[in-house]
Amino acid sequence: MKPHTAPEDLIPQIAKGERAALAQLFEAESGRLLAVAQRILRRRDLAEEAIQEVFLSVWRNAGNYDRSKGTARGWLTVMARNRALNMLRDGARMDYKDGETLAELGDRSADVRAAFDALSARDALRHCLEALDASKREAVLLCYVTGLNHGEAAATMKVPLGTIKSWVRRGVVALQECLA
Repeated sequence: MKPHTAPEDLIPQIAKGERAALAQLFEAESGRLLAVAQRILRRRDLAEEAIQEVFLSVWRNAGNYDRSKGTARGWLTVMARNRALNMLRDGARMDYKDGETLAELGDRSADVRAAFDALSARDALRHCLEALDASKREAVLLCYVTGLNHGEAAATMKVPLGTIKSWVRRGVVALQECLA
């Protein structure tokens, strides 16, 4: 294996049962995926658990990855986001806080700005996000980075629910076209 093998090339190796390829993929992608999960769950221990489950799923289901449907990084990110959201919805392991404590946890809009600012200037996703107007970009990032549902994003941005749904839908379509 090459030292910097692309994730798209590692997945088929993992599907063949190559543990070294899984280790290389974990080393290359786990930090980024952990950040995605932690933004949603707001607890590192739960985020680590979510990412462990994602990589177990990769080990078991690498043969299901279809390169024609998107990048391996995108596939991994969707799995991490979905796993974190499922854990959040499950709530069994979540600690419930009073309103004051929740306010201290921070503003999700700040998480959106931090996630956007963390993207490299050469990153295609950053370029495509910059092409969106600010409202659509914030709506998409609130829903896909922080894991807010449309109603929560509407409340955060102080706009009607239908407006958020429209911004997210149009923003995602524009991102898909830009990244294609």
